Amino acid sequence: MARLAQTAGLTDIQQEILSTVRDFVDKEIIPVATELEHRDEYPQAIVDGLKELGLFGLMIPEEYGGLGESLLTYALCVEEIARGWMSVSGIINTHFIVAYMLKQHGTQEQKDHFLPRMAAGDIRGAFSMSEPALGSDVSAITSKAVKDGDEYVLNGQKMWLTNGGTSSLVAVLVRSDEGHPEGTPPHKSMTTFLVEKEPGFGEVRPGLTIPGKIDKMGYKGVDTTELIMDGLRIPADRVLGGVTGRGFYQMMDGVEVGRVNVAARGCGVAQRAFELGVRYAQQRHTFGKPIAQHQAIQFKLAEMATKVEAAHAMMVNAARKKDSGERNDLEAGMAKYLASEYCKEVVEDAFRIHGGYGFSKEYEIERLYREAPMLLIGEGTAEIQKMIIGRRLLEEYRFQG
Repeated sequence: MARLAQTAGLTDIQQEILSTVRDFVDKEIIPVATELEHRDEYPQAIVDGLKELGLFGLMIPEEYGGLGESLLTYALCVEEIARGWMSVSGIINTHFIVAYMLKQHGTQEQKDHFLPRMAAGDIRGAFSMSEPALGSDVSAITSKAVKDGDEYVLNGQKMWLTNGGTSSLVAVLVRSDEGHPEGTPPHKSMTTFLVEKEPGFGEVRPGLTIPGKIDKMGYKGVDTTELIMDGLRIPADRVLGGVTGRGFYQMMDGVEVGRVNVAARGCGVAQRAFELGVRYAQQRHTFGKPIAQHQAIQFKLAEMATKVEAAHAMMVNAARKKDSGERNDLEAGMAKYLASEYCKEVVEDAFRIHGGYGFSKEYEIERLYREAPMLLIGEGTAEIQKMIIGRRLLEEYRFQG
């Protein structure tokens, strides 16, 4: 076991789960990740292995067939998986955000219908907030739902769905003005719909089209897509929680879990970059000795290791706070911001340690160098995190004058 990024106070069960996941990553993910990534190939065999391990049910309560584990256990598993290949952690992240939203906000019928099959990995989740023109400004959503008898008719275009093609259940946030008078704040007139669909591309159910995969710089293997709704009819019992107008709060609750996940991914990628850098520095010789014996490289390794430790500690703190039932948007924002920034810096330092070889596709660090930037923009950009952190700090430290 590596010396860095240890977590104190874990139960025997948590340690056993993590040990199993780490073993799976070392044997089944790391050896094939770079080859699959260069081909932009969906890692079906890896996903089947995760399903077999029961990982799709990790945070789903035992009464629905899941393992009933905490956000901390999940985040530590994500850290291990991202250490192997970040795209795989993306495949389970969206699934868990939807499962978490169902667990916290779904009606009993919705939980009974979806959670057991999600725990088994037979239904896989994706969620959709963003649209082509709005980026992180969720209140500017234009996709709409209009009531028509016992159904709603959805129209609009969504963007940046991780697992948009491979998922069979998408939680979609749209504007729903029904029952909300003119002048209602935008965040109080949004609803989350549970949209079931066939996996694949093209028209996946009447009125719903997944055009195809978006070609990306990194974060390959996992499919990132658009979603186009044109007269998509959804029954009223597929409104998350059964009541319209609560979608914004439901999604933000889910995104807090997602931000801890992105922080965990940053920790995992940074750990892998450090492992690659420290190993290469001891193998590569210049001026008659391993480059690890040059002070310039030792300084880099010292900085990298410190960043790995700091990011891990903040991520663990944010997960534990959410698990305790407390509000954790400040801690999750800080952890996501720090872990993603430090990840980029650690990866770049490992890339520099590799010298010219870091630029070669034969070396794993080349892949990490293209993957790290996604963490700076996923689940809200670094700038959005700083806005959230700043506002929360002003709430906490309000000047009484």
